[in-house]
Amino acid sequence: MLQAKHGDTVRVQFTGKLDDGQIFDSSAESGLLEFKVGDEDIIPGLEDAVIGMKPGEQRTVTIPADRAYGPRIKERVHEFGRRQFSSNAIPEIGKVLQIRQCQRIIQAKVIAVSKSKVTIDMNHPLAGRDLIFDLQLVEIA
Repeated sequence: MLQAKHGDTVRVQFTGKLDDGQIFDSSAESGLLEFKVGDEDIIPGLEDAVIGMKPGEQRTVTIPADRAYGPRIKERVHEFGRRQFSSNAIPEIGKVLQIRQCQRIIQAKVIAVSKSKVTIDMNHPLAGRDLIFDLQLVEIA
């Protein structure tokens, strides 16, 4: 029977959880995950996890932060003057902003607002976290 290897396009059913059991993503909500192994379109640890799996096979893997979204980096937390935001668009704590940076759009979460400053965190929301995935390889294309 075929086993997934570099260069294969695979379809995976998954549930992604944090170590406290909180589900952060699932194919039940977002649909099957399809990717080409080795193209680096997804986190490295997830790509590694499917290598050697056969269609129908299930496994649970823990992916350390450095093979997922990397560590939290304090230099990705920035303060901006409140005047840089229009008076009718002052962000609220917890709001996610879309920021253009070097020809790409990144998400940044507002983590503090004062009378003079707005602090945003440009780290990925799962940065610094180990991730647990329940996987089932559905198909190798």
